[in-house]
Amino acid sequence: MSAAEQIETNTTGWWLIFISWLVAMLSTLGSLFFSEVMGLIPCELCWYQRIFMFPLAIILLLGLHPLDNRVTRYALPIAATGLLFTLYHSLLFYGLIPENLQPCRQGISCADDGMVLFDILPIPLLSLAAFIAIIILLLKAHRLLNRNNHQPRNTII
Repeated sequence: MSAAEQIETNTTGWWLIFISWLVAMLSTLGSLFFSEVMGLIPCELCWYQRIFMFPLAIILLLGLHPLDNRVTRYALPIAATGLLFTLYHSLLFYGLIPENLQPCRQGISCADDGMVLFDILPIPLLSLAAFIAIIILLLKAHRLLNRNNHQPRNTII
C-alpha cells in the first residue's frame, strides 16, 4: 500500500470513528437530557444501556487523537454488549417477552408508556438505533484500518 493510499485509508477510518463518537456523544447527552431536564426516570435496563454507552463517548474520543487503529477492538465489545441489553429492552417494551422475565420489578417499568417521546418515538428504539449505527461504523472502520495487516507481504528470499 502506497503512502497516499495509507493516508486516505487512515482519513476515512478516522471519519468513521468520528461519526461513531458523534452518535455515542449525542446518545449520552440525549440520555442525560431525558433524565435531568425532562425528568424521565430511567428504568433498570436504561441504566445498563447507559453503562455501555457513556464509556463509548470517551473511548472513541481518545481513539481519535491521535488515531489509534486498535480503538475498534476496545469499543466493539462494549457496543455489542450494550446492543444486547437494548435489544432485550426493546423486546420487553413491545411485549414480546413475558412479564415474569422483566427485571424492572421496583420503580419504573421497562415497558412503561412514559418511555415514548412525543407519543410516537420509543426511547428503547433510539438506543437500539444508536448501538446498531455505532457497531456498523466501527466494523467498517476496523475492516478499513486493518486491511493492510491481512495483505500478503512481498518478501525477497
